[in-house]
Amino acid sequence: GHLVIHPAELSWFLFLGFANVSWLMVLFYTNPYKIIRMAKTGRMVSEITFAVFQHFLITAALLLVLEIKQVHPWSLGVVYFTFLMVALVWRLIFIVWLRLYRQRGKDIQHVAVLGYGTLAIQLQRFFMRHPEYGYRVSGFFDVQGKPEKKLGSISDFYQHVTENKIDEVYCCVPYVSYIQVKDVIAWCEDKFIKVKVLNEFRAFSLKGVELEHYDNLPILNVIALPLDDKRNQLLKRLFDVVFAALFFITVGWWLFALIALAIKLDSKGPVFFRQTRAGKNNTRFNCFKFRTMVVNDQADSLQATRSDPRITRVGSFLRKTSLDELPQFFNVLLGDMSIVGPRPHPILLNEKFLDRIAKFMARHSVKPGITGLAQVR
Repeated sequence: GHLVIHPAELSWFLFLGFANVSWLMVLFYTNPYKIIRMAKTGRMVSEITFAVFQHFLITAALLLVLEIKQVHPWSLGVVYFTFLMVALVWRLIFIVWLRLYRQRGKDIQHVAVLGYGTLAIQLQRFFMRHPEYGYRVSGFFDVQGKPEKKLGSISDFYQHVTENKIDEVYCCVPYVSYIQVKDVIAWCEDKFIKVKVLNEFRAFSLKGVELEHYDNLPILNVIALPLDDKRNQLLKRLFDVVFAALFFITVGWWLFALIALAIKLDSKGPVFFRQTRAGKNNTRFNCFKFRTMVVNDQADSLQATRSDPRITRVGSFLRKTSLDELPQFFNVLLGDMSIVGPRPHPILLNEKFLDRIAKFMARHSVKPGITGLAQVR
């Protein structure tokens, strides 16, 4: 009359419990389903994909640790791919419906703008161009009183917000003082009204701008890169490793053997050529290539020319077809390079262009690549 639970069943129940709890934890700290009016579709796709991928790794680890036999290894990938597609399609349908709903004048956020000038006008034009975001400017308030297109002064602003339904307030700092903005923020907090601040940052590119905090001191990082995001780093590294591994498994193993044999039959010397080049953060690394020249002492100091006598017959073919670069897939696996990125230059060539090309060293903010923008163009 006693209920006996088989160890395999116990492991399965533990797996289901951990899987569900871990998904709730992933949702808690990634929050991929949050609704943001200005959210970009691409950002939404990446956040959901990242959340599902994290749970996939957790589930795969649970299957391994608990030694679950009921789940076929291939079915896990199919299930998570299907789950990702369903989550993305559902989310996209919801976003499209929500934007159409707002275009019809529903779910509107009423906005008051403090400070009248170019920024304020551009903000209003942005809201008018994008009715799908659901913003409507109620009026402008400025220190100069009540000229054209303004509802009044800053003192009139408080009365207007009190008498009308205002959901958000935008403060244009170039036209109002920080003290006035501080007072508005304190006043709006008591009314549960969101306050957003605009400033004139168009003196530099806004691509990749990131706000950092040093204790309570806000710092604007104007050279932030997409690859500063740990999620982007993980995805790019995963792509690099998988792509390089597939290359060696499918093509590299026999193609390398043929090229190595041709190099050995054509001239004396090693199959591979190593050269020091500059990588990410200008750190040096050994870049691998197939040897295309006869062994000489000027390989690092004298750049090859079109009719260079040092180039072998096989080397000429390898250079024309870019097959001499294939060993750099080893550099990708080692972490020195990426599949896509700016090409790594020899050190002397790097130093030559340093003073001739503006912002030349910006290319060293990321890993060099086997192929890059210059190659595809």
